[in-house]
Formats: sequence, C-alpha cells, structure tokens
Amino acid sequence: MTDWGARAAALLGELAEFSGPGPGVTRLPFTPEHRAALDLLSALMQRAGLMVTLDDAGTLVGRLEGEPGRGTLMMGSHQDSVREGGAYDGILGVVLPILALEKLRAEGVAVPVSVEVLAFADEEGVRFPTALVGSRALAGTVDPAVLNMEDAGGTSLRNAMTGFGLSPDRIGALKRNRQDVIGFIETHIEQGPVLERETEALGVVSAICGIERHRIALTGEMGHAGTLPMEGRRDALVGAAAIITEVNRIANATPDLRATVGALAIEPNVVNAVPRAARLTAEFRSSHDETRRTAGDHLHAFARQVADDIGLGLDCERTYQQPVQPCSPDLLKRLVNAVKQAGGKGLVLPSGATHDASAMADLCPVAMLFVRCRDGVSHKPEEYAAPKDLGRAVEALAAVLESMTWA
Repeated sequence: MTDWGARAAALLGELAEFSGPGPGVTRLPFTPEHRAALDLLSALMQRAGLMVTLDDAGTLVGRLEGEPGRGTLMMGSHQDSVREGGAYDGILGVVLPILALEKLRAEGVAVPVSVEVLAFADEEGVRFPTALVGSRALAGTVDPAVLNMEDAGGTSLRNAMTGFGLSPDRIGALKRNRQDVIGFIETHIEQGPVLERETEALGVVSAICGIERHRIALTGEMGHAGTLPMEGRRDALVGAAAIITEVNRIANATPDLRATVGALAIEPNVVNAVPRAARLTAEFRSSHDETRRTAGDHLHAFARQVADDIGLGLDCERTYQQPVQPCSPDLLKRLVNAVKQAGGKGLVLPSGATHDASAMADLCPVAMLFVRCRDGVSHKPEEYAAPKDLGRAVEALAAVLESMTWA
C-alpha cells in the first residue's frame, strides 16, 4: 500500500531543492530552478498517465482524456515562491492532484471527465510587478502590456519568457472556451491558524477575499532638524505616520477587515533633516466588497485631511482592486463530502489570501481545498504541512474526481 502522504512530503522536499541561494525556497519564474521543477513535475504527470505540454504563458499542463463531451475539470496551483519562502505554498496544489490521479490509476478507477493539472509559472509576482499571467491567459483576461514590465535586472517579462522557449505574443490564443470547462479546484496550505485551532486536517473555502491597494505620496518641505521651528513644519513623515496609524485603527475597529501598510520610503532619509517626501502603500482585504471599498474611500478622505492640516502635497491613488470571489456551491459541496470521507468535519472557511483561483473565476466555477499548516505559517522557511494531512488531501481529491461521474 502506498503511503500517499509520505510520498507527497518526499516529493515536496525534492522540489524544495530547486531553489536559489539563501534559506527556505526561492524559485522565481523563468529561471533554471523553474525549469528543474517543471522537469520533475512532468515526470510525475507522465507516471500518472497524463499527456504533458507547456503553454506559452509558462503553465505546465498535464491532461487526462475522459469521455467525449463530458468537459474538463482543472486542478492545480503555482510552482513559484516568494524569496526565502517555504516548500508548500503553491507547489503543494500541483503535487497533490497528480498523486490523486496516480492513486486512482493504481486502483483501476476511471475518471469519466477529462482532467487537467496545471502548474502556473508566476502567482506571487515577486520577479515581475505583475502576477497570475498563466491563469489570466486561460481566462482571457491577461493584459498584453504586462509583457513589457521588467524585473530588477532590467529583463522584460517578454524576454524572460522568450528565453524560456515560449512565444509570449501568442498568449491571447490560450483563452479557453468556458463551455468546455467544468471548474477549477485549487489545493493550498491554509496560511492561517483556523484548521490547527479546530484540529482539522482539511477545510473547504467559501470565498476568496476581495483586495485593494493604494499608493500614497506626500510632499512637504525639507529643513534643518535643529533650526526649523516645530510650528509650521511641513513634515511629510508626520503625515505618513498619521495615515499609518489610521489604517491600523480602522482595521481593528471594523469586523472582517485586514489592513496593512507594507512599504514606506522617505526623503532624504537622514538623521538631521525634516523629511520632504514620504511614499507608502496601504492594502485592504475583506470577504465583503462593501467593507473593503468603504475602508478605501475613508483612507483617501483621511489622507486629504492630514495633508491639508500639515500643508502637504498629496497624490493618493487606488492602484489595484479585486472583488470577492465566491466559490462554486456544487464544487464546494463535493469537496465537503470528500473531506468527510477522508475523516474530517468538512469545515468551511473564507480565504484571506488571493490565489490563481481568483483569476480562474473569470473562466469557470472555482473551489479551494485548504490543508492545515503548522502555526499558520506561510511565506517563510518554517512553512510545514504534516505528511498525514497531505495524505488526507490526496484521498479527498481522489474522492472528488470519483464524484465526477455525476458531473
């Protein structure tokens, strides 16, 4: 008898070796580490009986043909990591469905629908200032302008993809016909403490949170720290500090809202000068769109008031927004039943992080299976999911695939 959890853990450990220097896992898209991961995943897909191709967005696709006219169920996640991240985020959602198909093949169980396992190239958006290109390509929502975006070394996304053997200008042809796609199921570590607190190995996602980001630039006047009187100072950092404090306050005062100021830069950034400029970002996430939008509107109004009070110039822009993506009731029900078959309660919870599933929702119904992670840790070398939990996830995914007889 194959111990599928132990096998999954061993494979994830092997894939973690395909990493750039430093602690944890650093696997960026269109790099030698990416290529090595694709080679191993291709071999795994072939062992499970899948036909393997690499599309022009860099997505590795393993396809199992089902009965004609029954449609295609897609499963998968991303292969890339953040810098010095963990061995489970993303890549777990590629390995586990492959093993579920391998398990069914070993047991002589035929899946009636066609199945595709997808390993997307870039979900994290670490190397280039864009993300979800692979999933957006399938959904037909990718913006060709992102191909001109450059990494820190000045390499454009287009050139990186071309150097990887792809034809990025043909990405538009990757759009799938939504009539042919049953749905997309993504498996992911929870990245939070709920499953561990509930002593549950697996959970099913109800919805993927909405998210919006804001860029704020404040312009004041530089002055000598010792000679410029306090009265009348136009200190850009004082304005930024007030805004940061308000972002934290509103999140603590508003149910189902999470807010983060993740970047802050000041000029001239010296010990003896009043800062003349400050730039910061603010991000809001919520499983209710109205809550998120209200927070963003409040931020802009508050920033304007702070700027007026101190005498600062203000440039405040909402740079990104993504609505809440509810999961498919049908796929959610199948996952809940499968989790119960694997010995769990079928706990349902929202996702506070965004995923490839949120982009795939523009193509087809989506669902997500969460796997418990120790201490809720993610995007760190300490990221960990127990082999026993991985095994239960393989069982649940196999049960979902079997359930497609009544798709």
